[in-house]
Amino acid sequence: MSAGAMDPATLVVGGGFAIAFVFGFVASRSNFCTMGALSDIVNMGHWSRMRMWLLAIAVAVAGTTALRWGAQVDLAKAVPMRPSLSWLSLLVGGFLFGVGMTLAGGCANKNLLRLGGGSVRSLVVLVFMGIAAYMTLKGLFAQWRASWLDPVRVDLGALGWSDQSLATAAARGLGLEPRLALLAVAAVLVLALLAFVFKDARFRANRVQVLAGVALGATIVAGWYLTGHLGFGESPETLEEVYFATNTRTLESLSLVAPVAYSLELLMLWTDKSLRMSFGIASVVGMVAGALTDALKAGKFRWEGFASMADLRNQLVGGVLMGFGGVTALGCTVGQGLSGLSTLALGSFIAVGAIVAGSIATLRVMLWNAERA
Repeated sequence: MSAGAMDPATLVVGGGFAIAFVFGFVASRSNFCTMGALSDIVNMGHWSRMRMWLLAIAVAVAGTTALRWGAQVDLAKAVPMRPSLSWLSLLVGGFLFGVGMTLAGGCANKNLLRLGGGSVRSLVVLVFMGIAAYMTLKGLFAQWRASWLDPVRVDLGALGWSDQSLATAAARGLGLEPRLALLAVAAVLVLALLAFVFKDARFRANRVQVLAGVALGATIVAGWYLTGHLGFGESPETLEEVYFATNTRTLESLSLVAPVAYSLELLMLWTDKSLRMSFGIASVVGMVAGALTDALKAGKFRWEGFASMADLRNQLVGGVLMGFGGVTALGCTVGQGLSGLSTLALGSFIAVGAIVAGSIATLRVMLWNAERA
């Protein structure tokens, strides 16, 4: 059956697995990890892994902007772009996610990669993260989030904003035509990132990290195109235009915290016919499969457990904080740090800044404790 004749939901699920498989393989091969990049900077002043992440952001922004410019996807409908800026949720959620990923020794992405490499420790972290994320989506934590954090927001829609993009802010603030503002903002950001990334000769010479940054950024663009273009069509049941096989019922790209929660839900309620395989769930499976393939190919697969009770405590606390923080901040270092930033959403910059601040603060406390000891 040709791709054009394939059921859209099947196409989105299969494509999500393939995209995440590439992400998992490349990230495992290149040791891609946002928390690790921050740790390298704080502890050693080493910026190579950070430059790889920034290169991925630049590619993701350039590609996603091209999709929007060419009217291939309607990014205004994406969750990070909604014109309601819940800034307190983004700040608190992002900061707690940053603390959690540092305590756990890696974010959701890194734990999925480690799981593919044989880490039982990461499996436990992901389960606790998924439970906390589900509680934040629909359970006890959701009540706290909805009552105390989400109501503190700025309604940009009431001010006439169609979305919360930096391009929309530039268009309204500078009086630019919207398409020109989009191109200008994206060009300035991408060129600035590329200039910083490639000014370092050692990074330019590191072919693995350069290719990895490009490939990882490209997977984000592919996710938007898959769910927002190929997966957008008319429902055969309601005859309404819908986005097929996404948990948010709109277009998505790679994000990991909520999809881990939905993966656990599907496993626990497998016989519930209302639940279906989705782009997010398929991406979780694909990322683990990609990391597993790299681990087997490179001969680095090994079973790994907890080093001590203190390690177990830190991992579990970190997992819970990542689950709550990732949902509250609408994404993790991939969901906001790559997918969200690629849309130029104001909230994504707030969330990523809070994640970085939470991680750096925790790293400095850990370093201080180590020096005292």
